[in-house]
This record gives sequence, structure tokens and C-alpha cells, in this order.
Amino acid sequence: MTAKQAPALDNFRAIADAIATLFFPHAEVVLHDLRTQQIDYIANNISKREIGDDAALEDMLEEGINERNIGPYEKLNWDGQKIRSVSTVLHDVEGVPLAVLCINLNISLFESARAALDLFLSPNKLIPQPDALFRDDWQERINTFLHSWLRQRQLGLNLLSRDHKRELVLALHAEGAFKGKSAANYVANVLNMGRATVYKHLKELKAEV
Repeated sequence: MTAKQAPALDNFRAIADAIATLFFPHAEVVLHDLRTQQIDYIANNISKREIGDDAALEDMLEEGINERNIGPYEKLNWDGQKIRSVSTVLHDVEGVPLAVLCINLNISLFESARAALDLFLSPNKLIPQPDALFRDDWQERINTFLHSWLRQRQLGLNLLSRDHKRELVLALHAEGAFKGKSAANYVANVLNMGRATVYKHLKELKAEV
């Protein structure tokens, strides 16, 4: 601790370290002392500023501080990378503004990841399903009907009751889903039930007819 680092801000330095550690290596936390108008502390320095540098917050004091939290806002770092920041005004026990804690998050990596995902998941290069490949794709038809059925009833595949599964098997039969040679086995696997149970439900259906 330097001579300019007052003990009154020690708890805030610990908080700065905790935030920077949690978001390492992407976040820098800067503590500005409003009394000296200097940077009091920097955790995980990514801005190349130094303790004792001018805080440049005189205007904030002159205009009055009406907000406790300011931001988030964006700025550019020295290396051209984009930073998203939020600043919190810290008060002493009497309510007088004492310091400003600024959290600077480097979002360039996240933006690059998003751009890569957007490119990878872009539908622009997709073509319609080729008829020659999917004309007889009974699995595709089962999947489409199954998830439409679940969506309409706001149900999850892993939370289906025994009655739900029976109802679904019968609904799939009505759609002609069991015309495929291995359809019963596929449906049994998807619904996590025995193939014999699927055949049992289909047999009961035929008996009712």
C-alpha cells in the first residue's frame, strides 16, 4: 500500500480484487479516490494506467453525483479492443461520495465468439432437404411430429408420464409413423420405454377398432 492509499478504501480494494479474480483475465477494476482525484488501486490492469494517475472526475463532483450506478457504457482500450464499463459511486458513513469503482470488461473476445457462431450457424448456405434423401425418412417425420406434439402440450420429452407416452404412441400411429420397418424400435428408444410396451399399446388400439 502506498502513502496515497488511505485505509478507508481498503475494503473496496478487496472487492476490486474479488471481481477481477472472478472475471479473470477479461475484467479490470479501477478504484478512483474522489478526495485526491487520483487512481487509488487497479486490479488486473489491462488499461496500462497506474496508481496515482489523474482520475479526471472533477466534473462529476462539480455537477453533483445523482446516480449510484453509472452505465454500462462502452469505450475503446489502448489496444483497440472494445471495453464495456460500469461505475459505482461509493459513499462514506455520512453519505458523502468517497470513491468511484469502475469495472472494465473486455468484450472483444465475446464479440469474436459471437461472430464465429453467427457465421457457423448462418442459414444462408443451407439448401432445402433433398427429396432423394428425405422422401422416405420416417425418422425425420417422427421427430417433427413428436416435438410438435410436445410443444402444443408444453411438455418435455424427459418428463412424460406413462399415460403421456401411451397417448403419444397412439398419436404417432394415427400419423402413420409405424410404417417404417424399425419405427417401433426407434419410438421405444426415443420415449425411453420397452419395445414390447409400444407393441402392447398398438395391439390395444387394434382391439379397440
